[in-house]
Amino acid sequence: MSEPRALLRALFDAAVAAADPAKVLAGFLPEKPSGRCLVVGAGKSAAAMARAVEAAWPDVDLSGVVVTRYGHAVPTERIVVREAAHPTPDAAGEAAAREIMEVAASAREGDLVLALISGGGSALMTLPREPLTLDEKIAVNRLLLKSGLAIDDMNRVRRRLSKVKGGGLARAAAPARLVTLAISDVPGDDPEAIASGPTVPDPTASEDLSHLIARLGPDLPDAARRLLEEPAEAQPDFTPDYRLIATPQASLEAAAAVARAAGVTPVLLGDALEGEAREAGTLMAGIARAVADHATPAPAPAVLLSGGETTVTIGAEPPGRGGRNAEFLLALAVALDGRAGIHALAGDTDGIDGTEDAAGAQVGPETLARARAAGLDPRKMLAGHDSYTLFEALGDLVKTGPTLTNVNDFRAVLVLPEV
Repeated sequence: MSEPRALLRALFDAAVAAADPAKVLAGFLPEKPSGRCLVVGAGKSAAAMARAVEAAWPDVDLSGVVVTRYGHAVPTERIVVREAAHPTPDAAGEAAAREIMEVAASAREGDLVLALISGGGSALMTLPREPLTLDEKIAVNRLLLKSGLAIDDMNRVRRRLSKVKGGGLARAAAPARLVTLAISDVPGDDPEAIASGPTVPDPTASEDLSHLIARLGPDLPDAARRLLEEPAEAQPDFTPDYRLIATPQASLEAAAAVARAAGVTPVLLGDALEGEAREAGTLMAGIARAVADHATPAPAPAVLLSGGETTVTIGAEPPGRGGRNAEFLLALAVALDGRAGIHALAGDTDGIDGTEDAAGAQVGPETLARARAAGLDPRKMLAGHDSYTLFEALGDLVKTGPTLTNVNDFRAVLVLPEV
């Protein structure tokens, strides 16, 4: 078996590679159209997906526009790539959304509209419903990010406040044929949640979302408050052609295959774990102890694999530098308190944990002792959401740069036999 840190990194790399558009997208394309193919899309992987389409269809009449995060663009020849801000929307994202909607609206019967959708698309392709302004939409987005709401509730709000999400892009593309290729970054892989569902009907269009207003706080703009109390636009009756080309579960299974090859039993705990990051870390520490002490749910050597998206709820005090994966790991390390034989890696598969420049980090039995020797207080830094600072000081950050894909978070907790 490989050295623990190297093995954990190999598992993470396998998970990311399983969602690489260059490797997986071509197998999900529909039959080549006889006429035009208009490509639209949004997300952290949108540019890489666009390049994969161009490579697969060199002889097709392709054109269109996609938007991705700043720093995530790649060279393309026929499809225009725009860049915008994430996770907080900006004017570039609004301009790109208008351009994308114009391309979709230009489609004629007989054309193929190919929508490339991936995580991050909700913030990157922002087009507020009137009377909401862009500045107000940005304010709402900031409130969402610190609200502690589950991702499903966040997406309910985003769909209600948008002209493009919740089926808006599909309405613009009618009557042309629309095919969506998507990379899932959400628990359960629900199409209406991935980038807030721009190409599928909104299942919550008629719901009263006023119960979420209090969770967003008193700073919620009045225009947003009114829209959350009203039903959305009328939903068209259509069955979307929606194809998932990469999912968190497939990435976990790719990592599991690497673990088996290394002689380690993989235990897949699910691709949809949610909740507070620090609480998830404490919970995972308990499961790791069960492996070590009772050989359940598997005997060591074993690796606990999970995906999904935890949250970090920020209190009144200004937070330090962190990220949900780094916070998960620091909470895990604190709960394990130096327990021998347990190592872990957690990272965002897009290469960016929150707003920092690392995908995540690694911990081992010596993490807390090393931190204290460096004059750091792990418990205090956990309370202050300052996990990035701790792992940076220890040299334990995992840095990949933008991976150009996104199947949400990846967590691996490796339990070795004690010697």
